[in-house]
Amino acid sequence: MQAWITLAVAGLLEIVWAIGLKYADGFTKPLASAVTIAAMIASMWLLAQAARTLPIGTAYAVWTGIGAVGAALLGIMLFSESANAIRLGCIGLIVAGIVGLKVTSPS
Repeated sequence: MQAWITLAVAGLLEIVWAIGLKYADGFTKPLASAVTIAAMIASMWLLAQAARTLPIGTAYAVWTGIGAVGAALLGIMLFSESANAIRLGCIGLIVAGIVGLKVTSPS
């Protein structure tokens, strides 16, 4: 259970750094760049810790899935990106994949 919590936090930090890339503006803004880089390092480190226990395919897929879903949803909310039905449906499929990997994982 601890590995899954660690992986979830790693995924949340992936969202932070993905959105941070937009605010860092090509790493030209020092504060946003520093937050983004710190979130990248912490996210990767936590992913590595979770992968010590969880299968790497599952851990990596869940990590990227959390990041993709979070970045897509925040892109809609913060940057007025498209929220059409097909896009939202695809985001839902990613969520279903994350849940499926969790439910079928041996760890």
